[in-house]
Amino acid sequence: MKQLRLGVLAGLFAGAGVLSWAAARLWEAFGSLPSVPLAAPIVLAAIAAILTATALSLRTRLKAQRERRPGAKRVEPLMAARAVVFGQASALVAALVSGMYGGTGVFLLGSLDIPSRRDQAIYAGFSVVAGVAVIAAAFFLERVCRLPDDSDPTNPTGPGPAHA
Repeated sequence: MKQLRLGVLAGLFAGAGVLSWAAARLWEAFGSLPSVPLAAPIVLAAIAAILTATALSLRTRLKAQRERRPGAKRVEPLMAARAVVFGQASALVAALVSGMYGGTGVFLLGSLDIPSRRDQAIYAGFSVVAGVAVIAAAFFLERVCRLPDDSDPTNPTGPGPAHA
């Protein structure tokens, strides 16, 4: 499984932002701009909270497993892999959605004197912040589930060449 790359996420964010800004300008020329839903930052924040809770739970369980505590719940490798895939997918979607709302928010900055547009710009800004929180939580989850390096001399039980 490949790690998340910050450059890819930044590129998705920027590309979606530019396209969203251009689409907002075009849409405004032909009619009224669709509104930014209030639920957008709430849903993104909920996803960030779920990813963070998953990472904290897995970190605690993995630490107990490494320390061989009696009664420690074992972490199934497939469950950890699924959690990482969920985190990576969430980060990619959050980068796109945050870019989209970021571009719309930048467009709305030109008309902050209108109360409804100001509210839409605030919702878009909160959506971007919540999207960044999703990305940070995904990186944290990925770090928690990372396997030790093969060449790590401090980890004698880690993966490495088999001895006969």
